[in-house]
Amino acid sequence: MSGIIKRAMPLVLAVALVMASCGKSDLPSNTSAPVPSEKTETQTPVAEPTPVSKADPVYELGEVPQNASGNKQGVYYEIFVRSFADSDGDGIGDLKGLIDKLDYLNDGDPKTTSDLGITGIWLMPINKTVSYHGYDITDYYDINPEYGTLEDFEKLLDEAHKRGISVIMDLVLNHTSDKHERFISSKNPDSPYRNWYRWVNEDTKDYNLKTVVWGHNVWNKVNGSYYYGIFWSGMPDLNYDNPDVRKEAKNIAAFWLDKGVDGFRLDAVPHLFDSTEVRPGESGLNKTNEWWKEFTDFCHEKKPGSLIVGEVLNDSTAIRASYLPSLDSTFHIGLGTQIVNAIKAGASKNNYLSTFIANNYEKYKEANPQYIDAPMLSNHDQNRIIGLLMGKTERMKVAASIYLTLEGIPFIYYGEEIGMFGSKPDEDIRLPYLWGENDPYQTSWRKSKYQNVVPVSDQEKDPNSLLTHYKRLIRVRNENEALYAGKFKPMAVNNDCIVAYNMVSENQTAIILHNLAETQQSVKVDTEGFVLKFCQTKDGFSENNGEITVPPLSTVIYVKNH
Repeated sequence: MSGIIKRAMPLVLAVALVMASCGKSDLPSNTSAPVPSEKTETQTPVAEPTPVSKADPVYELGEVPQNASGNKQGVYYEIFVRSFADSDGDGIGDLKGLIDKLDYLNDGDPKTTSDLGITGIWLMPINKTVSYHGYDITDYYDINPEYGTLEDFEKLLDEAHKRGISVIMDLVLNHTSDKHERFISSKNPDSPYRNWYRWVNEDTKDYNLKTVVWGHNVWNKVNGSYYYGIFWSGMPDLNYDNPDVRKEAKNIAAFWLDKGVDGFRLDAVPHLFDSTEVRPGESGLNKTNEWWKEFTDFCHEKKPGSLIVGEVLNDSTAIRASYLPSLDSTFHIGLGTQIVNAIKAGASKNNYLSTFIANNYEKYKEANPQYIDAPMLSNHDQNRIIGLLMGKTERMKVAASIYLTLEGIPFIYYGEEIGMFGSKPDEDIRLPYLWGENDPYQTSWRKSKYQNVVPVSDQEKDPNSLLTHYKRLIRVRNENEALYAGKFKPMAVNNDCIVAYNMVSENQTAIILHNLAETQQSVKVDTEGFVLKFCQTKDGFSENNGEITVPPLSTVIYVKNH
C-alpha cells in the first residue's frame, strides 16, 4: 500500500498545481483525481438551484436545419418504457404513453423549439418477460402486455418515423428466462430443445462445475445435470454451437426488422462464448466475433443501413475494440468516468482527456476502420452522472457538452437531460421520468427517494435550465456536419483547464473548447475564418487578438466551412 502511495505522489503534486492555476476544485490538495466508486456514487446530493450565469446564450433556440439524417447520425435516447409515460393510469409506462410523448423528443418540425431534437430511440426490452426489467424473455415475438400490444408497437414505429426518429430494440440473445417454454422442455434429457442450452452431465471433464462468477455459481444443478447461466440461474445461456439456435436468433431479428425497427442494441455481447463455458483450447473471443459478424451481416442484408450496436460492459478500450470487427458500434463505456474525473478536478493536465479519447479512437479504427462510436455518460446499469458531480447543474452541462460533441451517435439515458439522480440498486437508477406533478402521463411504479429534481414542466420555462442546454446543444450538433459526421482530433492549448479538440468532416471543421474550471479561462486559438456557433453564456466571454476567454464551466464551438 505504501508503495502505491509513493508512486502516486507526482500525480498528486501535478493535480495540486493545476488546481492552483485553474481555480476551485472538489479535490483537496493532497489527493489525486477520484475515480467514481460505489461508495461515492451512493451519495444523495441536492441539485444546485442557481446556475453560474443567467446571461443570454449566444446560440438561441430557433429554426435551424436538421442536417443529421438516417439512423447512424444525430442523437439517440435510451428509454425504459416502464418509467417513461403512462397512458392508462396504472402507474406503469406503456407504448401508447411513449407515442403521446414523442413530440417531446422530436416533433418533426424544425420551426418549433420545444422538442429535444432526438433522431433515434433505443427501447430497453419490451418483449414478454417475468421481471420488471425485461432482460429475461419468455416470448421473443410478442410485447410485454404491461406495455401494450404488437399493434401499439407498429403505431409507435409509424409515428416515430414520421418525426424522423429511428427506433432500435434491445435484443437479448445470450440467454432466455428459465420460464421460457423451450428451457422448461430442455430439462428433459430427451427434449428436442435439450441442446438449445448448455447442459452437461455431472461427470464432465470439460468444465469446472464449481465455477463462481460475480458471487454465484454459473453451473446450476437440475435432476443430476447442470446448465450454464453466466448472470444467474434464472437466465440460462443459449448454446450458440447449435445451428438451430443461430437460425432462431436470425428469425427473431428478421421478425422485428420486417416490422420496421431500424436496428438492435445487443445485450451482453461478450458472453455468448464466455471463457467459463467454452471447452479447453477454444477461443471464446473468436467464436463470439464469428457469430456476431454472421448476425450483423444478416441484419444488414435484411435491412440495409440497420444499426447494430453492442454492449461490451468493460472500461478497457482494447477489450471493447476487440468486438468491433463484428459490429457497427460498441458503447463508449468508461468515457463518463473520465469526463467526471476531469470536471471534478477542474482541469485536464496536458489536455489529457482529449488525448485519452483520441487514443481510444485509434484502437477502434485498428479494429474496424468503419467503426461508429456510441458515446454516453451512463446507462441503466450505472449510477447516474449528476450524483457523481455532486448535483451541480453547471458541471452536468459541461459533461453533456463534452460527450455530445464527440464522434458517432451519442446515447442520452432518459432523465439525464433534466438531471435525474439515481444510484444502486438498479431499480433506483431506472426511476419514473419526472414530467411534473400534474402531468397525467407521470409513471409511479416506484417511488423516488430523490426529491430535488426539477421536472420537465418547470425546466421548459427556464432558459438556463439543464433541459434547455441539451436542446440548444443537440440542435447545434444536428445542424453542423463537423459535429454529426466528423472525426476527432485533439488540439494542443496552453491552459490545463481547457479541454480542446477539432471535429473534422468532409465539408467542415469545428473548434470545441470546454472550460472545466469555476473561473473564466483564456486560451490562444486561431479562429480566422470560423463562425461562433455556440457559446453557453456571453457573461465573461471575449475574443481579443487570437485569445479567447471562456466563461466558467462552459463551452464554445466555432465552425468553418471548407
